[in-house]
Amino acid sequence: MSFGWTAATWLAIGVGVSAAATINSAEQQRKAGSQAKTAAKATALQAERANNKANAKAPDSAAAMATAILAGKAGNSGTTLTGAQGVDPSQLTLGRVSLLGGGGG
Repeated sequence: MSFGWTAATWLAIGVGVSAAATINSAEQQRKAGSQAKTAAKATALQAERANNKANAKAPDSAAAMATAILAGKAGNSGTTLTGAQGVDPSQLTLGRVSLLGGGGG
């Protein structure tokens, strides 16, 4: 049952089937490579997390508290830029003409 096809026709069909099989194999290899990369990234991330957990650092709250107490003993330790007493009202130039305020001349 050759259906009247020549040897060249059968050869062409064979080459086509072979090429399709090769393309399919290459696609499977590409997918396997992609899956391997994904698995490698996941493994690396897991190893990094385990390393970070093993080498975790805790803040030294006792040293921070000691530094704050020493700073408080050093004098005025107000939390604002002007200190605990605030701004001296005689130093305010509101309502007066100054060099930065322009005018007056």
